[in-house]
Amino acid sequence: MTFGSNSQKGSKTDADGLIGNKCNQNLWVYTADCMPIFFADKRTRNVAALHCGRKGLEKKIIKNLVKIFDNFGTSRDDLLVAIGPAISKEHYLVDKKTLKEFYKKAENKKLTVNLSETKKNFYFNDSNNLKEQNLNQLDLRRFAYRQLLNENIPNTNIDISNICTYESKNEFNSWRRNKTISRQWNFIHS
Repeated sequence: MTFGSNSQKGSKTDADGLIGNKCNQNLWVYTADCMPIFFADKRTRNVAALHCGRKGLEKKIIKNLVKIFDNFGTSRDDLLVAIGPAISKEHYLVDKKTLKEFYKKAENKKLTVNLSETKKNFYFNDSNNLKEQNLNQLDLRRFAYRQLLNENIPNTNIDISNICTYESKNEFNSWRRNKTISRQWNFIHS
């Protein structure tokens, strides 16, 4: 993550997160199937933009960003979060090994074969058709939501788009749909 004021006008910064530490800054991230996640402190007007997918959730990028807002003196009640269009669980399929590694890293827990029905439905869905292919659906948005709640951000301060970049062929680019290098730009203004 980097501070927006550290980047030069007209230049790009290679980071999965930008933090606005000045007023009247635009922060841009580009995504295809990963989630653009925006944070805004309604009191101080500090903002942040994340590019967050499976690996970002594994590395706890949300927790790390919230720590930065803590250093700004942000109250959890003042922190607003929006998760933009991203791939839906129906189209984000991973093998069992990737799923186990994700769960282990993102939750710091070992995924057991005998998951309870509640856990199974909360994180992924392994319907009979997917079982035959040895693939599982992974719901990144729901996992991001859980990580936000674990950081004590009120659920009323979190908004999640239900638009799937994979399904919205005319509106969004999707790496998993057609292996395009094209992306959509997402921004927040302080």
